[in-house]
Amino acid sequence: MTKLVAGIDIGGTNTAYGLVDARGTIHSRGSIPTSAGVTAEALVETVSQRIRELLVQAGPQTELVGAGVGAPNGNYFSGCIEFAPNLHWKGIIPLTSYFEKQLAVKSLLTNDAKAAALGERLFGGAKGMNDFFFITLGTGLGSGIVANGSLIYGHDGLAGEVGHTILIPDGRPCGCGRKGCLETYCSATGLRTTYFEKTGTRLEAAAICEKALAGDAAAQETFIRTGEWLGFALANSVAYTSPSAIFLFGGLAHSGELLFKPTRESFEKNLLGIYQNKIKILPSSLQETDAAILGAASLIWEGAA
Repeated sequence: MTKLVAGIDIGGTNTAYGLVDARGTIHSRGSIPTSAGVTAEALVETVSQRIRELLVQAGPQTELVGAGVGAPNGNYFSGCIEFAPNLHWKGIIPLTSYFEKQLAVKSLLTNDAKAAALGERLFGGAKGMNDFFFITLGTGLGSGIVANGSLIYGHDGLAGEVGHTILIPDGRPCGCGRKGCLETYCSATGLRTTYFEKTGTRLEAAAICEKALAGDAAAQETFIRTGEWLGFALANSVAYTSPSAIFLFGGLAHSGELLFKPTRESFEKNLLGIYQNKIKILPSSLQETDAAILGAASLIWEGAA
């Protein structure tokens, strides 16, 4: 009998799902729109039906043993999505209870970046590491912090928001309602803003990367400044848990040394001496298309390990 876990990632645009075994192999997958106007219960019902169909296709020698869910503002302790700004559902949504009712298996929830951190530990470059940071550099900046072998949730399930530490007091407005948060400078959105401030031209992050690789000075300076900010912030953050590595994931991390070189240089420059030359800054080894599903499934497989 092959035991499988449903890995489910609920995003603002799409919800992805797949069946994952204990080795991190995704046996089958699919996705549906996270449509505006559809209730959380209705979405769960549809996703659960799709998962049951995948199980039938997988054959009688398979067994569903759990469902892991990654979602914005997903609270591990309560199993609820709490006031997620980029989902159309309002208030507190008891998501794991909906999935448990539909699938009749244990369901666990956390936010998408924390889930991906677990995926990196179980199936990626952080195998065997008990202390590391996982930073997602997309539209915003998400993070998961693993210390002493455990993902840090804090007393309320909401710990580890590196992207919402303030980099520049009274700086750029952030979607969280404050000003100067790290994610407003070190994310794809932040990169675009920095380039616009330098040139007056609005470009997508991928286009800025192409211009930088082609030798455009303003684009290169934008990456250097972004890396300097990110390295500075990470240097301050590591003082709390002393990780052995920091993994960067997401669209902005695909720019390679354009981002990694200035980030590493700024990081070492700003580190407390006792941490210098001890902490690696590495690209995530998770595939972009797999990370969300693997991370969500890791919530269940971590407990089974």
